[in-house]
Amino acid sequence: MLEILVPVVVLVNGLAAGVLMGTQLGGWPLLESLPPGRYVQAHAFFSTRFDPFMPICLIGTVLGDGALALLASPVATAALFGLAGVLALGTIAVSLVKNVPVNRWIRGLDPDDLPADFAEHDPRRHWGGWNRARSVLSVAALAANCAAVGLLL
Repeated sequence: MLEILVPVVVLVNGLAAGVLMGTQLGGWPLLESLPPGRYVQAHAFFSTRFDPFMPICLIGTVLGDGALALLASPVATAALFGLAGVLALGTIAVSLVKNVPVNRWIRGLDPDDLPADFAEHDPRRHWGGWNRARSVLSVAALAANCAAVGLLL
């Protein structure tokens, strides 16, 4: 069972961490630099590209790490898989509570007819910080998974 589960978990966690790092390195700097109308247009475009891919990867990481925490030995290996699962769960929590609501709101705006008070509600600063947090959590989960795999070898 471990022979199948370990590579699947590392794969889905690596894909999720890679997408989030890609947003940090490319997508976010672009979004941050755009004028409001173009920002709304680009953010709405980006925010629809990763569903259901990212939820599947992150839920797969959490469930897989949970199973590995129960199945793996020694205890240090199981603890690392458990830690990775908790970190991935944190990624999901930040996504659902902080980033996804903004993504939905942005998708509902007309970039050519923004609300008059958009500058007051421009979510970029907060969204960017939360995106950075979930990127760190996802990469930390991958590091914990890789460390656990190292102990298995």
